[in-house]
Amino acid sequence: MKPNLFGMTLAQLQDLCNAHGWPRYTAGQIADWLYRKRVWDIERMTNLSLATRATLASETTVSVTQPHNCAISTDGTRKYLFATLAGHPVEAVTIPDDDRTTLCLSSQAGCKMNCRFCATGQGGYHGQLTTAEILSQAYALPQFDELTNIVFMGMGEPMDNLDTVLAATEVLTAPWGLGWSPRRITVSTIGLVPQMRRFVEQSQCHLAISLHNPVASERLALMPAQKAWPIAEVVKTLKDYSWTGQRRLSFEYTLFRNINDDARHADLLADLVGDLPCLVNLIRCHPTPGTTYRPPTTTAIDNFRNHLLRRGVNCTLRASRGQDIEAACGLLATHANNPKQ
Repeated sequence: MKPNLFGMTLAQLQDLCNAHGWPRYTAGQIADWLYRKRVWDIERMTNLSLATRATLASETTVSVTQPHNCAISTDGTRKYLFATLAGHPVEAVTIPDDDRTTLCLSSQAGCKMNCRFCATGQGGYHGQLTTAEILSQAYALPQFDELTNIVFMGMGEPMDNLDTVLAATEVLTAPWGLGWSPRRITVSTIGLVPQMRRFVEQSQCHLAISLHNPVASERLALMPAQKAWPIAEVVKTLKDYSWTGQRRLSFEYTLFRNINDDARHADLLADLVGDLPCLVNLIRCHPTPGTTYRPPTTTAIDNFRNHLLRRGVNCTLRASRGQDIEAACGLLATHANNPKQ
């Protein structure tokens, strides 16, 4: 299989150019065509010599995966289905909100983490995405020019595919790439500590931690990864870094009825993260087939949020979007034959 130019970082393009004896600046020219001009036909890269273009065309490819299905929610949310080289589809979601359009993209086909409340985890793990497959979820969208923010909160655990995620965020933020500010991108994790450390030290993108329960034994019942990466260790690690600049640290907390939605849990959550300058995103549970998890009442959610605010915890309730097309948090499961799509 020919190497794919799309998805290569500048350093990788420079290695390719060096191997052929081409000038170093050629790598920057190729990157400019791929990521800024969005030209994916080598013959149209007209500032490259004819000989260079001929060699690239014979030895490499430019493959950008196009979405082959789109479901549209009554609230304007769109869910796109993408094929992968391994044959397992993945989903990406665009969420419009006034003058913002956020893209929620996937980093893996399926997920290894097996969180009990997540449809992706219930479907198992099917493979890593390549850098090109991650970037295609943004670049190939009809709404590409409308995008204002990207969150790595779709299918998969981003820190379990960290090299590729870092390469993708480099393309999105580097001056030779798309050139976005890292502040427009958030990467989530359940808390794989070594990879999380590396991410914090090598990237300036925002970080979101999937927390969901401050009680270790109860979190373990929801998230098997708690056994390997206890949330107390995750939070202790985060305190080794400064969060007072423009980079944002947030915690995702899905509320489940009669499981983690009372004043005791609010107090324990405040005790756990209160020393960190952070935002807690509260999320209503979105029921998945075969589980008994349900969202709390509106009153219970309001009480929980108000309790956190009284404790001095900066928190917000995330609006549920795209639930009617199974695009809301925890529902992505690539139902390619879903009649709603």
